[in-house]
Amino acid sequence: MAFADQYGPWALVTGASAGIGAEFARQIAARGVNVALVARRRERLAALGEEIEARHGVRTLAIAADLSEPDFLAPLTEALGARHVGLLVNNAGSGVTGEFLDHDLDDELRMLALNCRAPLILAHHFGARMRDDRRGGIIMLASIAGIVPTPQFAHYSATKAWNRYLGEGLHEELARDGVDVVSLCPGLTESEFFEHANVDPSGWPSPLRASIMNAEDVAAAGLKGLGGKSQVVPGLSYRMLMRASRLAPGGLSPWLVDRVMRFALPSHSDRG
Repeated sequence: MAFADQYGPWALVTGASAGIGAEFARQIAARGVNVALVARRRERLAALGEEIEARHGVRTLAIAADLSEPDFLAPLTEALGARHVGLLVNNAGSGVTGEFLDHDLDDELRMLALNCRAPLILAHHFGARMRDDRRGGIIMLASIAGIVPTPQFAHYSATKAWNRYLGEGLHEELARDGVDVVSLCPGLTESEFFEHANVDPSGWPSPLRASIMNAEDVAAAGLKGLGGKSQVVPGLSYRMLMRASRLAPGGLSPWLVDRVMRFALPSHSDRG
């Protein structure tokens, strides 16, 4: 089945204003599917929508929404109207590095709402229609931090493990109904993350710099993974790392991860 027939006529991409989310929107549009763009920054969404429509000849819809708010679903579905969503990309998320107990609890709860509660609600809402149609797809943005427990990123790591497990479970549940679900687990990726964090990767050791992926390749891996395995880890170096982690007794050492995190990523926060 052609991509647009399986996953169209509309895709909904959260966190679409920049980075991986914006690349998902571009690449989905290139496959002939209209895209609903969801994020907090309306101006960014409008500019991206104009770019996509001019380049790919599909329709777009910009929906400014804060998915960490408890009542986000009603205005989002009202904005969608009768548009039929056949592909959901649960990309929006936030992360805070540093010592967990040094963080504000309200900030951590907002992260939990954005990273876990919102994807749950959206997958349940749109997944029900997909199951009735016996077609569609859901991409859950997890992380290698959701595979390897990550000190200095502890709560974020836990939320990404949650996304990973939900996606992998739904992969099996919905496969019999013709709906494809994949958990996408990228590592370090070029985005606004570094700018917001005031981090300059140019000072990192060359192996760590070389592991930084671009958003285009990460999004492409997620779309390619639809209809395949339940989990996709983009990038050869990260796949080798995950394989080594599985082979090592007790997995990759949290002590080692802690040292890398302390060196590479000083305390900061970032929202997509």
